[in-house]
Amino acid sequence: MPTYEYACEKCGHEFEILLPMSAKPLRICPEELCPQKKWGRGKVRKKISAGAGLLFKGSGFYITDYRSEGYKKSAKTEAAPAKPAVSDTKPAPAKPAAKTDKK
Repeated sequence: MPTYEYACEKCGHEFEILLPMSAKPLRICPEELCPQKKWGRGKVRKKISAGAGLLFKGSGFYITDYRSEGYKKSAKTEAAPAKPAVSDTKPAPAKPAAKTDKK
């Protein structure tokens, strides 16, 4: 169900309400949402809101579905694990420790 934003013209109260798309828009401020002690039955006007982002979930919806072939190839090479570099030089042999005579 979408969220609609309204503002009461009588008391200035702004509120959001969840309504089905088939429901008629509100005309007066709902009693349970009215901030006044005595319900004023003020006229409400629908506000323009940003809404929510569209998010596709599930198998078959990927951000890369409609990318170019060049982009897909470069993404695969970046995602491949890097192989360790092989050195052609051999490590130097370890030097034996110098012997010291203690007397």
